[in-house]
Amino acid sequence: MLSKDLADLRAYMADNPGAVIEDVARERNVTPRAVIEALPSSMVRMAGGEHFAAAMQDIAQWGEVTLIVHTDDAIFEFTGAIPAGEIGRGYFNLMQPKGLHGHLRHERCAAVAFVERPFMGKASAFVAFVNAGGGIMFKVFVGRDETRALRSDQLARFQQLALRIAALPAA
Repeated sequence: MLSKDLADLRAYMADNPGAVIEDVARERNVTPRAVIEALPSSMVRMAGGEHFAAAMQDIAQWGEVTLIVHTDDAIFEFTGAIPAGEIGRGYFNLMQPKGLHGHLRHERCAAVAFVERPFMGKASAFVAFVNAGGGIMFKVFVGRDETRALRSDQLARFQQLALRIAALPAA
């Protein structure tokens, strides 16, 4: 990305931090990762993709969260607990027979982004698992309480995980 384009994207995201990442990426012909990285630095912490399994194992202990997969064709949302998983046969396997389950190509994860920003007039916090092409594999959002505020216990876990994983050296 040219420095002027990057500066323009950073200025746009500073003025519009709640913009839908995938929409901005499509409109500006950049990757979603570039959009995340263009957010004000106070809103983002990045970790290497090698921490995929550790992040997922921690998230599995948070309780009810919302997992979102946003493609050009659909936005899928799952609200519930993320099951524990383990690596086997080339995948990170979510180990539960019903509800959310499946097989994730963890080796394609190039980064784990921790994003805290305003969205639609409310505070939001999510973990974005970013693939090797700069796309977002999926996002896991900190849950909300009965008043629609971020759950303080989960937000604390989110922030602790961001500090711990982002501080780890690359493997």
